[in-house]
Amino acid sequence: MYSIAIDGPAGAGKSTIAKNIAKELGFIYIDTGAMYRAIALFLIRNNIPSDDEKKISEAVKKVNIEIEYVKGVQQVILNGENISELIRTNEVSKMASISSVYPDVRLKLVDIQRCLAEKVNVVMDGRDIGTYVLPEATLKIYLTASVEERAKRRYNEYVNIGVSANLENIKKEIEERDFRDMNRDFAPLKKAEDAVVVDSSFMNIEDVKDYVINKFDLVK
Repeated sequence: MYSIAIDGPAGAGKSTIAKNIAKELGFIYIDTGAMYRAIALFLIRNNIPSDDEKKISEAVKKVNIEIEYVKGVQQVILNGENISELIRTNEVSKMASISSVYPDVRLKLVDIQRCLAEKVNVVMDGRDIGTYVLPEATLKIYLTASVEERAKRRYNEYVNIGVSANLENIKKEIEERDFRDMNRDFAPLKKAEDAVVVDSSFMNIEDVKDYVINKFDLVK
């Protein structure tokens, strides 16, 4: 099986690029961030504080996450409920950012992710895919962009779905997220030694997609 691992900081465009690559290659796109958001939603619904690691570790034992595809679109199923449309709020995003640093949360999802990659050709994006989840991936990409560009993209996403947002606040949140991701004890965000670095600050989606597919064609 082939696998493409795309890692990088928040707002670098990982999900968009991964989806486009998967569509062109006929691979399955695995949105690992959606899985962490699913756990975050469960924690919010059960009023579990983001800083209570013990309660979070207990809670993840009660979580069952399945990935289904409807007309090629990933659907996230949490304990039997399709929550795909409920996990894109800022509240869920913040909880996912904080709770994802805990080893028990990551280990819960890594098992699911690895099993999927053993069965089908995948494009998987996240923060520790090439370094931890799929260390033997066919191709590893480290996708990044400037903080300013990433904040602008996130701001436009919120505006486009009718959510009020403040650009400076988003920039600050992204910087804080970067720090947490890069400094967590377990599987921190970093470039895999054999990853190809792609800075998308001044590239459009099509350019990045074509670049990554060309790299894949060289190594497969």
